[in-house]
Amino acid sequence: MGYRLLIILVVALHYLFIAAAVLGGLAVLRRPRLAWIHIPIFLWAGLVAIMPWSCPLTGLENALRVRAGWMPYSGGFLSRYLHPALDAMGLHGMVPYLGLFVLALNGGLYALLIVQLMRRRPARGNLPGSVTD
Repeated sequence: MGYRLLIILVVALHYLFIAAAVLGGLAVLRRPRLAWIHIPIFLWAGLVAIMPWSCPLTGLENALRVRAGWMPYSGGFLSRYLHPALDAMGLHGMVPYLGLFVLALNGGLYALLIVQLMRRRPARGNLPGSVTD
């Protein structure tokens, strides 16, 4: 029973990681300091969807499956859990495009953040107490 719970927690953590990658840019718009956490998350998530890389959480889940007496699965988390859902919706082969979407969405949100931060910062010559020509 203990391994089953750990497997469920690892799968839930995987889904939370994906949600953080997709939606975390919105949180960064409100709290820019979160960018230091979010940038590696969304870059990793986007690249894992595009490249043939393996996520460490997948390895952990498979190791727990073996300990629980279950068969480990081949491929990654996305091919195990996301591909079947996309296939059922007629969106076969869309995972790399979703990776590009995550990268583009967050790239756009960070561009918006930079614009916001530049608008908040006063121009150098307009600082209170500065002498202008």
